[in-house]
Amino acid sequence: MGIRLEHVNYIYSPDNAFRKQALRDINLEIRDGEFIGLIGHTGSGKSTLIQHLNGILKATDGCIYYNEQNIYDEKYRMTELRSHVGLVFQYPEHQLFEMTVLKDVCYGPKNLGLDDAAAEERAREALSMVEMPEKDYEKSPFELSGGQKRRVAIAGVLAMHPDVLILDEPTAGLDPKGRNDILDQISDLHKQTGITVILVSHSMEDVAKYVDRIIVMNRGEIFMDGAPKEIFKNSELLESVGLAAPQVTYLMRRLRGIFPELPEDVTTIEEAKQALLRCLEADK
Repeated sequence: MGIRLEHVNYIYSPDNAFRKQALRDINLEIRDGEFIGLIGHTGSGKSTLIQHLNGILKATDGCIYYNEQNIYDEKYRMTELRSHVGLVFQYPEHQLFEMTVLKDVCYGPKNLGLDDAAAEERAREALSMVEMPEKDYEKSPFELSGGQKRRVAIAGVLAMHPDVLILDEPTAGLDPKGRNDILDQISDLHKQTGITVILVSHSMEDVAKYVDRIIVMNRGEIFMDGAPKEIFKNSELLESVGLAAPQVTYLMRRLRGIFPELPEDVTTIEEAKQALLRCLEADK
């Protein structure tokens, strides 16, 4: 089933001079088990869109369905939606507030009505998933590094056992190793559990490596929607809205002047490596 949006519009400050339409007639279906990359230039509507998916923002008009239930029905409980659709903000400090790491991750399960023992069991399970060392469980979350804070924020959402995990720029400000660690863990989680993942990112390299579907936003509208290779093949179209294909894609296109047999749709470093090795083997 999943999430479905029908003719969703959203206007900030509709009744004054600062009026701005952030979403325009969004029609979108997010199917169970997908790993989606959501990309777009700053101000394209990405963050506004994801905040509609778990009810933080309410559409000015249009409908949103979760598992075929209209989340705007009077009898629909938003707390129920948020237990299934978890959102991790770009800045983990916005989600961390308890005295210790363990207490912070216990907060969500307790809000679902679990007792202390069950909440702690879920918290420990979630912290283990993000490979947070047990020796840090009693630390203040504000003593942690940026990467560790992100792990705790993700664990806090995972402890609620969501069906959909939305991550808004989860690797912003991290070094390459920290970025790869976080995204590898998210990818492993997706493969092991089948959870739906929506990754908002400015890194085309990260999106190309991990996701199986890309949604491109521009001026509050869905500009493109498809498999990574199809999206990045249209690099000129992406460039027209302030984006680009991964750098390795451009490099491989230039190398086709030397090796004409190189494929045109390479989007990751690993694909480039394998393609070049095949060319070199063929030339022996």
